Amino acid sequence: MDTIIAAPASCKVRAAIRFLHAQGQSAAEIHSRLCREYGDNVMSDSCVREWCRKFRDGRTDVHDECGQEQRSIVTDELVQKVDECLRGKRRFTISELSEEFFTNFEDYFLSNCHGQIGLP
Repeated sequence: MDTIIAAPASCKVRAAIRFLHAQGQSAAEIHSRLCREYGDNVMSDSCVREWCRKFRDGRTDVHDECGQEQRSIVTDELVQKVDECLRGKRRFTISELSEEFFTNFEDYFLSNCHGQIGLP
């Protein structure tokens, strides 16, 4: 009996899709093969078709673009403020910390992050 590769990295599955697509296999054939190698929960048929479409349209990167475009709101300044708060007050709740740093989140976002993500 063949062994199934458990919990493969998403980029590795997409790399396999790209390779098999380049070999001329259809999305249905690719999905069937992925299920044999990685198990039935590897990726839905519709996702395989979507990635085949992207590769057919010229995409070469196997990493998910959403993850690449997201920018963190965590800055060195914010880390330092949280660190100072934690060192100054040893007993706290997550709610207290959240209120301390994110009550004025909208103001923080507008002043620190707005320009970083390309908004006017």
